[in-house]
Amino acid sequence: MFKKILIANRGEIALRVIRTCKEMGIKTVAVYSQADVDAMHVRMADESVCIGPADSMKSYLSIPSIISACEITGSEAVHPGYGFLSENANFAEILADHGIKFIGPSVSHINTMGDKINAKAQMETFNVPCVPGSNGEVKNVNDAHITAKKIGFPVLLKAAAGGGGIGMKIVSSEDQLETLFLQAKSEAKKSFNDDTIYMEKYLEKPRHIEIQIFGDGKGKAVHLGERDCSLQRRHQKVLEETPSPGVTPDEVKKIGKICSDAVSKMKYEGAGTIEFLYENREFFFIEMNTRLQVEHPITEAVFGVDLVKEQIRVASGMDMALSQETLKPQGHAIECRINAERLPSFSPSPGNIKEFHSPGGIGIRMDSAIYNGFKVPPFYDSLIGKLVVHADSRSLAISRLSRALDELIIDGVHTTMDLFKEIIDEEDFKSGEYNIHWLEHWLSDKVQ
Repeated sequence: MFKKILIANRGEIALRVIRTCKEMGIKTVAVYSQADVDAMHVRMADESVCIGPADSMKSYLSIPSIISACEITGSEAVHPGYGFLSENANFAEILADHGIKFIGPSVSHINTMGDKINAKAQMETFNVPCVPGSNGEVKNVNDAHITAKKIGFPVLLKAAAGGGGIGMKIVSSEDQLETLFLQAKSEAKKSFNDDTIYMEKYLEKPRHIEIQIFGDGKGKAVHLGERDCSLQRRHQKVLEETPSPGVTPDEVKKIGKICSDAVSKMKYEGAGTIEFLYENREFFFIEMNTRLQVEHPITEAVFGVDLVKEQIRVASGMDMALSQETLKPQGHAIECRINAERLPSFSPSPGNIKEFHSPGGIGIRMDSAIYNGFKVPPFYDSLIGKLVVHADSRSLAISRLSRALDELIIDGVHTTMDLFKEIIDEEDFKSGEYNIHWLEHWLSDKVQ
């Protein structure tokens, strides 16, 4: 087992990894930018190293700075959290060159799944159902027209190296295709330095369903059910729950086995998520994330496991403690992503936290790194906390979430708390009758 782990991240995820390490008796090293000198993860770690100025390119994304921090502290492994360098194959490779373990999958798996075209091709070889689409890259406008006619409108243009909705365009008709294709390529080039675009059939009213998988890197793998991440704004998840109110247990069992079998054949190591669009009782693969997800706590809640602990165990060479036979979900869990944002514009709201009170009681988990007096910096993602509830049933989980939101106090910055109070009172949410477009339409109706 590792004696010391460096966490190459910040905020709540850094603190969440530190907590597990402490329970395992592992020393921790926090890295921080000058903007995060007073951050909670810095306070809670056994050691801390400043790795640069506020600009993430010069700190949290600076591989040389993180490697140096590892070397001066004697860190044996790095946990990347999510975001930043968590899916950067070059980072994992450089760590290996320095004899430092990357707590995550192999370089080859990060590379393969980081390219959505290659990821889809590989999943097809494992009989994972995929969205009908182009055979690899759509190279030019003429190719786009030919492919779109074959698939049928509407179609979706997607950046192969993309994420977060960047380089993604919905094309409803042929006369829109050229303009949107060129826009998608331009966005992809600017954001990812890679303008490779592929095309898929655009599904009208799908749910976004993801399967949590875990592998030991030696051919053993399990799945830990599904998460429904359909409540999204601009392709960014807002609220997640498990189990999904729109998918049957038998369907989950079937697609879960397909995913765990694929991961087993890949000899994938650690945590990962296989994401699908789900429509008309069918699953369609869209991508695989080779890291821990923001929404992993709801899976931990219903399965009673610590995914970070399992990541560390497997990375250290220990056998995976998880087995499909003993993984039995219990109850229902919901997560709200609390962002420091001003409604209804969703513009960032950095500033000083004047008062913070976390909700408590049975079935409540609050993952946050803020505290009274903490200054939310303007330089990073606006996520400041994740409110997670767990209960025996979905209806009780919704009631518990309502109570927890009433208890949660965050003064000094604007937050998205009121958004969740309204969403969970909507009949469509209570009944589970929502899809990936529901929230955008609901927000649009409120503005009018």
